Amino acid sequence: MQDKSLIALDWGTSNLRATWIDAQGAVIETRSLAGGIMAVQNGQFVQALYSVCGDWLAHSNAVCIASGMIGSRQGWQEAPYLDCPASLHSAAAALVSVNIEPHANKPRRNLYIVPGVRCRSSTGQWDVMRGEETQVWGADVPLGGLCILPGTHSKWVGLSPQSNGQIERFSTYMTGELFAVLSQHSILGRLMQPGPFSAEDFAAGVRIGLLEHAHASHILFSVRTAGLMGQVAPEGLQDYLSGMLIGIELGSAKTQLSPAQCTQAMTLIGDAALCQRYATALAIAGIKSCSAPAEVTALGLRKIFLAQEFL
Repeated sequence: MQDKSLIALDWGTSNLRATWIDAQGAVIETRSLAGGIMAVQNGQFVQALYSVCGDWLAHSNAVCIASGMIGSRQGWQEAPYLDCPASLHSAAAALVSVNIEPHANKPRRNLYIVPGVRCRSSTGQWDVMRGEETQVWGADVPLGGLCILPGTHSKWVGLSPQSNGQIERFSTYMTGELFAVLSQHSILGRLMQPGPFSAEDFAAGVRIGLLEHAHASHILFSVRTAGLMGQVAPEGLQDYLSGMLIGIELGSAKTQLSPAQCTQAMTLIGDAALCQRYATALAIAGIKSCSAPAEVTALGLRKIFLAQEFL
């Protein structure tokens, strides 16, 4: 019989984070390790799971739920995408289970994997996400709200104005990955030198990106020329590029929003330092923002846990 506690797993490409939550929703303990799906060899997912929380599993009958890339084709078991509009309850009804009992002579014990979400643009292109949907549900974004999840592949997620927690649409921007590629593997990085954060250069990049987002491949070359002509110091070029890419993202995303949507505060979910950069860029664009609480993945997984009526 289940003990009404939950082991919530944020299992991504690089990391595995486990949170043990009691029946009242209080966090008992949190652990993490570099045990993402890319680190799991020869399909040894059970061993990876037990390496982070084996003692919790041994001393409780807690339900285990995971979200993230663990449910991808490269993960443990593929959890098919839900089509937008997608709700927390539809995700709870579509959980995929895998057996985590390491001993063949013992009863099956399940890990439940949350499905990802997909949507299609008006021009027919698919967009997908895995893990971010759980964070959105954990963040308590208001009806009709918009949230941004900065990162390697930044997500802009719009929620239904009629149904609480229903993801209506979303768009992905490869801003973080572009920054890594351009700063480390292109001519733009040749003049860059490490240094303290330059708020001035970051803001200058944001403004240019906002104004010229439709000409991204042209204005990005100005990161090179700004260094050559002494407009930006070598130590400020990384922040100038970062601001420009975020400005391009914001400028592009704004074209898909209504005037009313641009007047409401957007919820930022993710790393605090990166969210602060987005908050600064949004302020430059005249858009308000607020930050989601910590541990939104665990909060979202508990909501799915409750929606599935494991209790």
